[in-house]
Amino acid sequence: ALLCAAAAEGRAMAALRPARRALLPPLCRAFAGPSYQLASERAAERRDAASGRVSGFCPPRISCHDWIGPPDKHSNLRPIHFYVPENESPLEQKLRKLRQETQEWNQQFWANQNLTFRKEKEEFIHSRLKAKGLELRAGSGQKATLDAEEMADFYKEFLSKNFLKHMYYNRDWYKRNFAITFFMGKVALERVWNKLRPKPKTTST
Repeated sequence: ALLCAAAAEGRAMAALRPARRALLPPLCRAFAGPSYQLASERAAERRDAASGRVSGFCPPRISCHDWIGPPDKHSNLRPIHFYVPENESPLEQKLRKLRQETQEWNQQFWANQNLTFRKEKEEFIHSRLKAKGLELRAGSGQKATLDAEEMADFYKEFLSKNFLKHMYYNRDWYKRNFAITFFMGKVALERVWNKLRPKPKTTST
């Protein structure tokens, strides 16, 4: 009986060890304070934004349609999983690849832009609070904020600084959108022609 009890106790301790190891990182982050959390979260955001990684979702395997996923946490864009038909024509394939490339381009741009916006906004708030002799967090632990007029200065400065970047983005977006629309028209005409053209007669032997 004693041997059975000892074995059961050993199994229980072994089961608790993974749970204890899983609890250590959150406890360390909690005691390290908000600076550790922000640094680790920013590093993860930079890695995800640099790779252009999209928040993944898994549409059904058996599907004959495009699927639109939930908004990505970095770009706020909804990713699309494009349906690939078995008898996809070269023109349809070109259209699909162009749409996929445009989606990746959009994802990369807005993920990086939003990351830059959050970083500069945080730095702006911190610098204004520091000029007032205030800390980023009050003694109660609540995060300090600026009023609407002060934040309007940041938004105006950010838009002015990124004016050319947004202008070039809009120019490229219109080019890509026009190319996609053009190929969509060609694909539509190709499908109509495939339906209307006379089919070759089968000769019986």
